[in-house]
Amino acid sequence: MTHDTDADLADLAHLILNVGRLVRARTPEGPGVVPMTDTERHVMRVVDLFPGAAPSEIARRTQLQRTNVSTALRALEDKGMISRRATAGRGVAVHPTDRAAANLRTLRAAWSRELAEAVGADLDDVRRCAALLSRIEQHFSAG
Repeated sequence: MTHDTDADLADLAHLILNVGRLVRARTPEGPGVVPMTDTERHVMRVVDLFPGAAPSEIARRTQLQRTNVSTALRALEDKGMISRRATAGRGVAVHPTDRAAANLRTLRAAWSRELAEAVGADLDDVRRCAALLSRIEQHFSAG
């Protein structure tokens, strides 16, 4: 890679980290939003994307230690965000609850409003950016 390419990619990584922090800072709080730690958010995202996943799969997909995932699952269960169902043998499937779905709808609506103010109506750029970020996420999730 050239120096310019390295600098461009490093700038992109820096922007991704900072924009994520800024979006999180503007995420609403209050009675309609369930407060979660960073670890709980990571775990909840996987549960939302892969309902019925086993705790071991959640650990693999989040790249978190299994003990940290177990702690987060207990906290999310206490908050009414997940349910665990027994599967064949000693397995467990983790599912989002209706409360989790309502919480996610609230968050996504708030994020959409925030981003609409920043990017305007150019949905082609938004879709290209989302596709690029998705590709980056899949690359890092696979490793």
